[in-house]
Amino acid sequence: MKGLIGRKLGMAQIFDDDGFVKSVTLIEAGPCFVTQVKTVQLDGYQAIQLGFEEVKPIRLTGGQKGHLQANSLPTLRFLREFRFKGESAVKEGDKLKADIFSRLDFVDVVGISKGKGFQGGMKRYGFGGGPATHGQSDRQRSPGSIGATSTPGRVFKGKRMPGHMGVDRVTAQNLMIALVDVERNLLGVCGGVPGSKGSIVLVKQARKG
Repeated sequence: MKGLIGRKLGMAQIFDDDGFVKSVTLIEAGPCFVTQVKTVQLDGYQAIQLGFEEVKPIRLTGGQKGHLQANSLPTLRFLREFRFKGESAVKEGDKLKADIFSRLDFVDVVGISKGKGFQGGMKRYGFGGGPATHGQSDRQRSPGSIGATSTPGRVFKGKRMPGHMGVDRVTAQNLMIALVDVERNLLGVCGGVPGSKGSIVLVKQARKG
């Protein structure tokens, strides 16, 4: 199992071995601490819980501090689980750094997308809109009809309509790691990843790689 909690720092450009420029997203990945190892016998599934970013003890509740003190760990702000199959070489209390990944590895990055507020059907779902001519004056960006008349006499669940856009859990799959800086705990992932600058992301070994 390869996985880390990180913080998105922003985008940059690097040059590959052939001299071509690549756009990468810089992620401060780790150091993370293994706060709990879950097993099928005790918990019903296999997972590793990681903690990231040390904070003052006053920032955590008593239950959170007790959970971490059981393994003599520092007070950590973010706890996330990573499921896996098979045997795991890590144990509670271990410290994981960016060097668990190597250059040219493929990863999935999970984050919370940027919030866009209330948006119409055209921006939210890519609707084509109504005709710009033939007498319409205020229906150009309208979604159009949302259902039939007396049969069925209602709007079906899941109908794509205007509403709140963004702030969703999004996974960017099969992104190649172009840079690993262990001293500064940095990963450079090719392309963009979900979330705004400073947001928390999960970096996991690619499932479809």
